[in-house]
Amino acid sequence: MEKMNQALEKMKMLVGMDVEDEEVAPQQESFMDDLNRNCTLSTKQRLYGFAICLTTGIACTLLSMLVFFNPIKFGITFSFGNLLALGSTAFLIGPKRQATMMLDPVRIYATAIYIASIIIALFCALYVRNKLLTLLSIILEFGALIWYSLSYVPFARSMVSKVMLACFDTEF
Repeated sequence: MEKMNQALEKMKMLVGMDVEDEEVAPQQESFMDDLNRNCTLSTKQRLYGFAICLTTGIACTLLSMLVFFNPIKFGITFSFGNLLALGSTAFLIGPKRQATMMLDPVRIYATAIYIASIIIALFCALYVRNKLLTLLSIILEFGALIWYSLSYVPFARSMVSKVMLACFDTEF
């Protein structure tokens, strides 16, 4: 029976569920623990939230192509679409696990660059109102999105880096 309980606890840990330790003394709860506890949703509600956020995010990103020649409007809709798509995964795995995965040492730099590029793009579009800077920041944001997405695929970033080095190698 003990082995069965241990196997069940390991399975819970693999899928990201909390394992109840009866011997552990109560600890002070963090903000994220409190947020997770208050944001409990059923599986159906999680899937609906994910689908709505992801669909809206993709729609905003695709609709931004209609205003491509107006970089300010393009920057706003493209960045808003990226934020919605990024936030959609929090419905599936929860905000705490989403934050810990984004702040994982493997992808901390990709996350920081991606979020910073979204902020820079919105800043250039809303406050600076410079079309060239907005367009350059959107290109940076798109590159950061790809690099961030590749951080979730094992060995993808190293493979892309090697391909890029091979394509742009100037030594003969």
